[in-house]
Amino acid sequence: MSINQEGGGIAAPPLSWRAKLSYGAGDFGFGLTWNMVGAFLLYFYTDVALLPVGVVGTLFLLSRLLDAAFDPLVGLAVDRTRSRWGRVRPYFLFGAVPFGLFCVASFYVPPLDGTGKLLWACVSFVVLGLLYSIVNIPYGALMPMMTVRQDERVQLGSLRAAGTALSVIVATAATMPLVQALGSGDQAQGFLWVAVLMAAVTVLLTLNLFASCQEVVPPPVGQQETSLSSIRDMLRNRAWLVVFGFASLNFIRFGAVLSVTAYFAINILRQPWMISILLPAVSGTLLIGSAIAPPFLKRLGMRNGNRVALAAALVLYGVLPFTEAVPALFLTVYILSSILISISMTAIFAMAAEVVDYHEAQFGTRNEGLLAAGVNLSIKIGMALGGAIVAFGLAQAGYDPANVGDDARRMVHILYYAPAMLAIAAQIVCIGFWPERRG
Repeated sequence: MSINQEGGGIAAPPLSWRAKLSYGAGDFGFGLTWNMVGAFLLYFYTDVALLPVGVVGTLFLLSRLLDAAFDPLVGLAVDRTRSRWGRVRPYFLFGAVPFGLFCVASFYVPPLDGTGKLLWACVSFVVLGLLYSIVNIPYGALMPMMTVRQDERVQLGSLRAAGTALSVIVATAATMPLVQALGSGDQAQGFLWVAVLMAAVTVLLTLNLFASCQEVVPPPVGQQETSLSSIRDMLRNRAWLVVFGFASLNFIRFGAVLSVTAYFAINILRQPWMISILLPAVSGTLLIGSAIAPPFLKRLGMRNGNRVALAAALVLYGVLPFTEAVPALFLTVYILSSILISISMTAIFAMAAEVVDYHEAQFGTRNEGLLAAGVNLSIKIGMALGGAIVAFGLAQAGYDPANVGDDARRMVHILYYAPAMLAIAAQIVCIGFWPERRG
């Protein structure tokens, strides 16, 4: 089945640049706080709040499992929502401030004993994850409600990818200097004030989503409320299955690369300084890829465009091991491959919007919230699996940071290339099943 270009004959005026930029800025806001949490909360809990690392690890794992179960419920709730503000915008209006407050609470050390601090961390972190789903899943459902035009959706996807990239760069590069500056040597105070600053930006940009982004694509006439049976329809939606698989593979690669890069730079390249280049380069190249993606995908189409970009990236990945002795050459090939991969990362957001049109054509309902929750789940699953592959691989090789042996080095080398190359190859196969639009 092909997707009709006109989205069921719905006519809507072109999106304003204010709406487009506000949409992209929304992901910058969410990413600013969420990447600060992802990059520094473990360190904050263990080295600042002095919580047991084993307990913190269990907390992180259980919270992620709870998030995965909670996401489809949020999607169902979004699809059932009818209000004077629309279907997704109320979640921005009423969810922004609570999300910001619990972000701050997660970086606060209360004057309690060890048990009290641990209970505070558990409650604040779990609620923060649930609130993130409450504001971020509606954000994922917003794009197909803003426009039916594929070119505008690719633009929105590019701006969202740019917002994501900028948020990673700012959150990872600015947090520790700001902690030192605002805390005057007191890390507990420094992290608290940085969390206040980041959360304030997130709240403002989320409220701007409510004010600047309108829902102009209505649900089909006669569409009934989403029910649990809608999950069955989602699993029969070919386009959704392709996006779920494509995004899961992408974030398995992404999670593995992020997890293994420090070990690779230290033990294989023997250039620890390259950690601070290789990791930010992932986000920097996403900015470039998000600019290239719209004309590239418009010319070649979603299916062939992704095939070409990923095939070229796979070839460059195959060249990378032969450039390790020359850091400048290694970085050049690495950046080129990352730019090509970034085109496909950008495409995921546009494809997620196309899924809604395909669902309507096949089942007569749009179910934006549920479908967005499903795609959001693929990101969480992919990142978790990517990190787990690295952790299990290092454990299997007997990795010891105090004495890194030859077996461990070989495993690091394998983990840097094999998961990424296998995931890219699988993505090329997966995108072949994508139902290309006509027109």
